[in-house]
Amino acid sequence: MTRFFTRQRFGRPQFLAGALLLLFLAQALWLVHSELHRSETSALSASEEVRIAAGWRQIHGGGVAGAPFPDAPGSLAMSVSPDDAGFDTEHSPLISLVTAAPMLAWPQRLLTSESHWRWLPRLPFLAFGVFLGASLWYVARRLCGNTGGFLALTLYCFSPAMLQATAVWHAEPEILSAWGSFGAIFTAIAVAHTLYAPREVVLWNWRRIVLLGISLAISVGSQFSMIVVVPIALAFLLYLAPIRRGAAIVIWAAACLVGLFILFATYFFHGHTFLEAMQHASFWGATWRSFTVLAVYRQVASLILRACPAFAFLIPAALATYVAWPRTRYFGNTAPLLVGLLFILLGMAHPRVAGAGFLLASVPFLFIFVSGVVADLMETPYRALVTACVGALVGAYILWNLLALARIPLG
Repeated sequence: MTRFFTRQRFGRPQFLAGALLLLFLAQALWLVHSELHRSETSALSASEEVRIAAGWRQIHGGGVAGAPFPDAPGSLAMSVSPDDAGFDTEHSPLISLVTAAPMLAWPQRLLTSESHWRWLPRLPFLAFGVFLGASLWYVARRLCGNTGGFLALTLYCFSPAMLQATAVWHAEPEILSAWGSFGAIFTAIAVAHTLYAPREVVLWNWRRIVLLGISLAISVGSQFSMIVVVPIALAFLLYLAPIRRGAAIVIWAAACLVGLFILFATYFFHGHTFLEAMQHASFWGATWRSFTVLAVYRQVASLILRACPAFAFLIPAALATYVAWPRTRYFGNTAPLLVGLLFILLGMAHPRVAGAGFLLASVPFLFIFVSGVVADLMETPYRALVTACVGALVGAYILWNLLALARIPLG
């Protein structure tokens, strides 16, 4: 036990990161409270009510959520069309099950007589937001050191878009696909680095294989078009382990089988329903016409800046430094930049609900990229100047976000 509770695992950096995540959670709880603090018996959105009903029905043996919906709901018109016979073309039952599952802990007789249960469907997504923040800090700290790790986590903890997605505040629960895609990419990278160890790589990596499979299942299960992370994960495995490509392919295939099994489990192992749902699933759905419309570029830029207003200064500065300074062009900076840009392009190419999911998923990767470049700049003779500029920018960013939260009315 004493070997586990070491300074490396539970030192000052970990406690500071935990404090930032508690601040993030407090802000998200305020958003939930402000939305649900009403005198009416229900303040849930129409899409949330549909997810709760579908998940609750599946848990109690009443049919698989969204495969198909008994009556195709108008509130999910963007992901359910008459041509698909009421099937949810964008999501598996995972989100509906996650939304409805916490209600099992509440006495059923009180679900209609009290309003406190309205918090329950938000609890899993609040947890996922914290998990994504913790994962981001862990990865950024490993790649960029303490400075980069804390900058990435601070940007995340005060990001309006991440707070909104975590609280499901007038938004869809896209935080789950963001967490799954982030986990899948960096778990694949971690697995690739372990392939150089002189052991039986497949058997030794079984924990990471399971973790990679879970990440793939979460990302694809929460948004079918996130299946693009599957070939991306393979590409990183092959690139980072060129002398162990056979083992990399075996590990990737095993993780895909684990992910497929978990995805099948969200359908409660109903084989016919699963196959029929996969036939209606929109695994691509991209259209390249969006790239010819100037308004799309403006909208995407607006959404990225809304996710982190500090990006207006950080991204141009980081890109200019990355292009001009060869020292910053290493894998730890390049990989998150490429994945972030790819997700932005996919967000532009998907005009339906999947586009917003890709754009949100790109933000954590951009956090790591700008934090890595800033951490490199802080190792130059201009450290004092860079620290002062970044500190002032982050301070203004935090103040702006807290003032915006304070202006949100109750109800």
